[in-house]
Amino acid sequence: MRIHNKQYTTIWLTADDELQIIDQTKLPAHFEIVSLKTNEDVCRAISSMQVRGAGLIGVTAGYGVYLIAKNFSKQKIWKEYMQEECHKLLNTRPTAKNLSYALERQAHIWQNNAPDEALPKLREEALKLAAEDIDFCRLIGEHGKKLIEEIAQKKNGQPVNILTHCNAGWLAFTDYGSALSPVYTAFNAGIPVHVYVDETRPRNQGASLTAFELAEHNVPHTLIADNAGGHLMQHRKVDIVIVGADRVTRNGDVANKIGTYLKALSAKDNSIPFYVALPSSTFDFSLYDGVKEIEIEERNAHETEYVTGYYYDENGQKQVREVRICPEKTKGLNYAFDVTPHTLITGLITERGIMEANEKAILTLYPEAEKYINEIKQ
Repeated sequence: MRIHNKQYTTIWLTADDELQIIDQTKLPAHFEIVSLKTNEDVCRAISSMQVRGAGLIGVTAGYGVYLIAKNFSKQKIWKEYMQEECHKLLNTRPTAKNLSYALERQAHIWQNNAPDEALPKLREEALKLAAEDIDFCRLIGEHGKKLIEEIAQKKNGQPVNILTHCNAGWLAFTDYGSALSPVYTAFNAGIPVHVYVDETRPRNQGASLTAFELAEHNVPHTLIADNAGGHLMQHRKVDIVIVGADRVTRNGDVANKIGTYLKALSAKDNSIPFYVALPSSTFDFSLYDGVKEIEIEERNAHETEYVTGYYYDENGQKQVREVRICPEKTKGLNYAFDVTPHTLITGLITERGIMEANEKAILTLYPEAEKYINEIKQ
């Protein structure tokens, strides 16, 4: 990714082995880099959404385990300490599968190695998780580009209009993104594209994050109110919908940012292809029925009662302000995600290719999961 003409990833280790992130709660008003030094820093970064997006949450957790081990005191019992601290990480956000996926990868190391042997291995595994995240998202872009290219060939030079919800671009991963990776790949190849960006209430990740990165990449885009998508689809102004995912069951049910389900219903009603882009780390093969089985995070109602934005003061400096949008006596309800049934999904775009959203098709590209699933069914 490029920000202000400089190359970045969303998270990295410095030459001095310091973990740094882009603070996404400050965008788009301010671009700030924050250092994370302890597990408390990492937990706070995830829960406060300084880092967010399924892929980035997982990678951050991977680095977090390395920091936990780095801060180990020999006055403590190694495995008890690691278990307790990793449990804190696991509890930061419940819906995204990538979090537990990364913690499980790291657990194999700290559970089977003494502290001195584990530390360099945990660092290496964290770097590997980040590298895989980048590689998987790059491949998602290459596969998804073909869908956009096919539509473009039918439009005789007119832009392909893509609608997306929330932020599933490079800010939601280590780089490239999931839903936006095909957009960037197509745009870089000279295919004319235009993105309708849902504002994505209540935290407005579309307005503040998706629009920010599209603008930085010079991709044509338009910000729309969340409820405008159905109208645009009815009037044939949307060619394809591509969204990301936080957890996907083995039958293809998808948990994603609240409001995704309504977009899928509108797309289905108007015969518009609806695709979900995800790396394999987002699959949860232990679950089948997403509506019944996926835990949906309920965040603080404060996020629905207030909005945050920026303005320019009398000195021309950007200032961030939070304002209440409802009466004092009104209380909000804040579900962070909803589940889109697989029957509404045209296909899943993964690093291994594009497949239909059903168990048979998923296992065709992920045959190694079949043994695990059979054990669960027994």
